[in-house]
Amino acid sequence: MSDRTVVVAGLEQCFRARGGEVHALGPIDLTIEPGELVTLAGPSGCGKTTLLRLLAGFGLPSGGSITVGGEPVRAPGVERGVVFQQPTLYPWLDVRGNVELGPRLRGSAKVERRRTAERFLELVGLQDVAGLRPYELSGGMQQRAQIARVLANDPDIVLMDEPFGALDALTRERLQNELLTIWRETGKTILFITHSVDEAVFLGSRVLVMSPRPGRIVLDEPARFSTASHEVPPEELRALPEFTELAARVRSAIQHVEPVVAG
Repeated sequence: MSDRTVVVAGLEQCFRARGGEVHALGPIDLTIEPGELVTLAGPSGCGKTTLLRLLAGFGLPSGGSITVGGEPVRAPGVERGVVFQQPTLYPWLDVRGNVELGPRLRGSAKVERRRTAERFLELVGLQDVAGLRPYELSGGMQQRAQIARVLANDPDIVLMDEPFGALDALTRERLQNELLTIWRETGKTILFITHSVDEAVFLGSRVLVMSPRPGRIVLDEPARFSTASHEVPPEELRALPEFTELAARVRSAIQHVEPVVAG
């Protein structure tokens, strides 16, 4: 497997707005190693989605650089897949057709793309609804179908922009567990944006927090709960003192206050 290390160096983003220029992002220096599941939290408007869009190649930064495997990011690429907050499935295709679309556009043979679709539909637990249209699925099932469609393109890096934010609590927890299973089975590099402190700590092998605008990385800590979750029930993990302590540090960083140290 090729080295798909993500390197962000001196990244900044400014926007023109009424009344002058807005400094939205940076400077940011960040390295994401292959196989990491990095969660990114921060206050609303801090630039999380802006950073993800730049990593996806949907725009160019005002300053600094982004490279993937040593190659500059200037446009979308097949090595980077994006899962949006709202599912972006094609309503005229059934679930299987949506998942097959990427391989079909790349010219994969029918048998091969069907095999690929079946693999990822089984991985996200949708093999029994493969013939349904997206509007016949629940919100959680639509999001799982979107994840399967991205994975079917076999990207090295998956960029996820608050994909569970609009779901109810039980569906959200179920998809969190499924995402960790997918991560462990595929070895993909994942950057996962979230507003939820609990979600950031539970999912991340590494947790980042961004400051208010202009967004900068103000906390960068390893976490072990994503790798332990297949051995310990999630409710027990969340009750561990280490989980509570990391969540408190993340929350303090988001609120931009110094954590209270017990004396």
